[in-house]
Amino acid sequence: MAKFQNKYRIESHRKPNWDYSEEGHYFITICCQNQKHYLGKIENHKMILSDYGKIVEREWHESFALRKELFLDEFILMPNHLHAIIIIDPVQTHGRASHTNDKTQQTVQTHGRASLRFIRKPKSISSFIAGFKSATTNKIDDFIDEKELPIKKFNRNNKFWHSNYHDHIIRNDEAYQKIKNYIINNPAKWDEDKYR
Repeated sequence: MAKFQNKYRIESHRKPNWDYSEEGHYFITICCQNQKHYLGKIENHKMILSDYGKIVEREWHESFALRKELFLDEFILMPNHLHAIIIIDPVQTHGRASHTNDKTQQTVQTHGRASLRFIRKPKSISSFIAGFKSATTNKIDDFIDEKELPIKKFNRNNKFWHSNYHDHIIRNDEAYQKIKNYIINNPAKWDEDKYR
């Protein structure tokens, strides 16, 4: 396992050498930090959104309104995560992109020394999710202030979202239908959900 700053870390689950701004269908799962049930609860096999869940749902849809290259297919909010099929439109992304990672290297000068850092590629899945997480966290913090709730706001030490996310490139119609049905039926199968 690779080390970062002399500590063990989990290897990236991104597909090596795949450009996540590439046209296609992507199955995405984003979890709340520590699997906290911030977004609501399941009652009678239906999702009942909390105040935070309503904010997240609104921001999720608004995020797609701002991103011309992305389209939302299927989507469900669960108590502690969300599932979605996201489509990157090939016309809006100007055809097929080269097969590189969705985080590109940039050389920067730091105290006279050149070093590499990773930056998110514009119009990629990772840049979209980073923006969505930031927007929802800010809106939830605004809600906490507005309602004068006696709870800590969310920040780097008290995260709302888990720092990573799960993605899967959907390669054919059979896989697409299976994932779509999984998302639709997720509330009814909450007791079996691995993200619970």
